[in-house]
Amino acid sequence: MTTVRRLIEYFTPNHYSLSLTIDRKARTFLGTVTIEGTQLQQDFYVHAKDLTITECVVNGVTTDYTLEENDELHIKPTALTHGSSTVVLGFSGIITDQMHGMYPCYFNHDGIKKELLATQFESHHAREVFPCIDEPEAKATFDVALTTEQDVTVLGNMPVAAQVNQDNLQVTTFDTTPRMSTYLLAWVIGEMHSKTATTKSGVEVNIWATPAQPPSSLDFALDIATRTIDFFDEYFGVPYPLPKADHVALPDFSSGAMENWGLITYREVALLADPATTSISSKRYIATVVAHELSHQWFGNLVTMKWWNNLWLNESFANLMEYIAVDALHPEWDIWLEYSSHETIMALRRDAIDGVQAVQTEVNHPDEISTLFDGAIVYAKGGRLLRMLQHYIGHDAFRDGLRTYFKKYAYQNTEGDDLWAELSNASGKDITQFMNAWISQPGYPVVHIEETGIRQEQFFVGKHEPSTSLWPIPLEASTDTEQALFETKLSPIQLLPGDRLNVGDTAHFITHYPTDHLQAIIHSLQAGELNPLDRLQLLHEQTMLARGSVISSAQLIPLLGSYKNETAESVWDIISLTIGELKKFVESNTDTESQLRELSRGIAENEYQRLGWNQKDNEPETDSRMRATILGLTLYGEDRDAISAAHDLYSGGIASLNPELRSLLISNEVRHFETPELVDSLINEYQTTASSDLQMDICSGLTSTKNPATVEKLLLIMKDSSIVRSQDAFRWFVYLIRNREAREASWKWLRESWEWIEKTYGGDKSFDDFPRYAAAGLATKTQLEEYKTFFAPMMDIPALTRVIQLGISEIEARVAIIEKDAASVKNALAAL
Repeated sequence: MTTVRRLIEYFTPNHYSLSLTIDRKARTFLGTVTIEGTQLQQDFYVHAKDLTITECVVNGVTTDYTLEENDELHIKPTALTHGSSTVVLGFSGIITDQMHGMYPCYFNHDGIKKELLATQFESHHAREVFPCIDEPEAKATFDVALTTEQDVTVLGNMPVAAQVNQDNLQVTTFDTTPRMSTYLLAWVIGEMHSKTATTKSGVEVNIWATPAQPPSSLDFALDIATRTIDFFDEYFGVPYPLPKADHVALPDFSSGAMENWGLITYREVALLADPATTSISSKRYIATVVAHELSHQWFGNLVTMKWWNNLWLNESFANLMEYIAVDALHPEWDIWLEYSSHETIMALRRDAIDGVQAVQTEVNHPDEISTLFDGAIVYAKGGRLLRMLQHYIGHDAFRDGLRTYFKKYAYQNTEGDDLWAELSNASGKDITQFMNAWISQPGYPVVHIEETGIRQEQFFVGKHEPSTSLWPIPLEASTDTEQALFETKLSPIQLLPGDRLNVGDTAHFITHYPTDHLQAIIHSLQAGELNPLDRLQLLHEQTMLARGSVISSAQLIPLLGSYKNETAESVWDIISLTIGELKKFVESNTDTESQLRELSRGIAENEYQRLGWNQKDNEPETDSRMRATILGLTLYGEDRDAISAAHDLYSGGIASLNPELRSLLISNEVRHFETPELVDSLINEYQTTASSDLQMDICSGLTSTKNPATVEKLLLIMKDSSIVRSQDAFRWFVYLIRNREAREASWKWLRESWEWIEKTYGGDKSFDDFPRYAAAGLATKTQLEEYKTFFAPMMDIPALTRVIQLGISEIEARVAIIEKDAASVKNALAAL
């Protein structure tokens, strides 16, 4: 692909004065932007996409221009000017429903349809609203004036400087921003209500939502946001840089959240916690999202990557810092167990596929940027690597290095080596060499314990090219190895049976123990000598080794038996995940599937009897959360009493359901007691409720159907935005394609609906969700060939190239492992 021009090499902006008149009802806007900066060449460029340019004046002289490829507005002054220049551009544009640029968000309030207007400029969508140098390195200050309809709330990055009514319109101006990148500029316009608090340093924190949401739903996020800023102020040693921090819940939003400086936007489900409908799990999710976005106010906003190849400087750090912050605010949550059962697993699974991107990946064209936002790599893996670094150099050195980094590079742009230099100075270690080996190489190692020592090689799931990659591995052994880093292919280090590597699960590798070593570790597990993190890590690493054909999948079955007396919620999540891994081997054999169901029911029996269906007074949150996992395993085991008990609970009405169990109870009702009336009532509840949490649970429950007619009905409503918002359609698709009774119909729907998918999501970061999640569900040779045939013509679309390649590899690996291990899994289950 052609490498795009870096426009900052032609003109460096210093300040923007942006004035926009927005006609929401007509879906149009017009404006003027004055850009003050330094002209480096006679001809220069700004970005403009889908805008009509009405005026172009450079230093007071009307100037010719042409619109060229790659969204470049080529400006052609007749006189050579170097140094300070002022460019004035008049323009107009159209507001569309695509959830980038400036777009409407729809909601119902008291039976009336209403709208907000919001912006989403990351990664390169500011150019859709005003001409600019739309590159992260092109930092400038901004003065913004928005002319809107009257009597609406208008929020921007900075506090409102003035607001006046004139000519039946409302004009809102804001204080000047600090130096910032265009992708962080934002505004939200419409009817909203809020709650406010103040941090210890005097920063005003506001949580905003539409009037469709109850005021009580704002309280939890307000508390978390306020205390998180206090925590980061102290941790980073640099105060929050702005006078206010607005957090806005948008009814329509493609991403989970966006860190616009001083005006963070969220999906409603990621910010609002209605006490009547929100589960404990959802509150924890909200806490991590809020902390993630607030960490960006330093990582990404105050100090910004020079170019998108260093996106990990934003996202990997935010991924780590969200857990550091939440652990500080709520140590009783034991959030690092959740980290290992979520972020670590996501990273290990994605990073084992040949062809996966490295954390730091070159980007030559804006259309490639969306491919970087891989939650498993730039977020989860990158965060895991930084956690490994934190433990390698020590927590104090890690924090000290960050503090000097922020002080040195505030309001500037950096590359990875700038950060490594500060961490090297703080720790006295060569961090550049150590970390570049990890962030520049895709994949990760498996360490084999052998008679002659230990050996590392790249771990793969599925077909792969030969690899000679090596990593500097912090072994973190349970015994003294006299070797902090394992950097060569082989080492004579001797480990005894029962010794373990990567204690604490902080380094990015897995371990293959020989049989006698593994049995000694299992004996320690059964004797109660391993902590929950050790137990979690052991089971998941064995699952990964089975995925990669290092061991047989059948070996997981007796290992699961060692977890029958497990009591830790996070470990039960991995037990459930492991049973899920085995399902693919039994789907075509009713008898074998019944045996797996019996294994599932039996392993959960003790905790099922202890926990029951009803929450007990003063029970720990871990029990409240674990109950859903235990009941899910029991219901998968087709325990007739459990199915009946779930039915009885559902009969009290959806409003009476425990939010922790609601998804499970709806699913049970749909799978075992479905009627057309039940389906219609759930769709109606989904369409009319203002609770995003309830909508997600209904989606999960309805898509559990075994009825082909219901599957077709659900596939139809996915494209009806009056029922399913565009932002949520992929979730319905994911659940349906994971449901074996709906898989073929869902796969057919994707192929027949691709024109709609491309039109709706083509310019969005979520575009690649559909081929990605289709690959996660398909499991036969026929489906593999269909996937290849359908997506082959799209391999040259930059936003899809990698995800299609990985999808093919993922399906190939699944087909191969089923062929290889199905018979041995069948025999192991029969032997129980």
